[in-house]
Amino acid sequence: MSERVKQALANHKKGYNCAQSVVCAYCDLFGIDEKTAFKMAEAYGLGMGTMGTCGAVTAMAMVAGMKLSDGNLQAPATKKNCYHMMQRMTDAFFEKNQSINCSEIKGMNDGPILRSCDGCIEDAAKILENMLLTK
Repeated sequence: MSERVKQALANHKKGYNCAQSVVCAYCDLFGIDEKTAFKMAEAYGLGMGTMGTCGAVTAMAMVAGMKLSDGNLQAPATKKNCYHMMQRMTDAFFEKNQSINCSEIKGMNDGPILRSCDGCIEDAAKILENMLLTK
C-alpha cells in the first residue's frame, strides 16, 4: 500500500469524511494546501450529505480535475478528458464495490453492506494512483 493510500486512511481516522480523506492525501501534488482541500471537500462526505454518490468517488473527481484540467478560464479544452477519466475511474470503483451510491454501499436500502468507508477510501485512492497518477 502506498504512503498516500495510508495517508488517506489515516485522515479518515482523524475524523475527515471520505471525500476529505482522499482529496487531502493528494492535494499537495497540485499546489493546493490541505486546509483549502479540506474545506472544498467537506460537503461531499456522507454521499454529498444525502447518502448519494460516495464521498470517495466524488474525491476521485476532484483529484482528476486538479490533475487534468488546463485551468483555462477563457477557452477550457480539457473537459472531455476529465469526463473520460472520471468514467473510467467510476467504472473501476463500481466493479470493486457493485455501486457508487453511499446508501447502497452501506446497506441502507435493505441490501447487504458492500464495503466499509475505509474500504471505499482505500479503493478510491488505489484507483487514483493506478489510473491517474502513474502516468
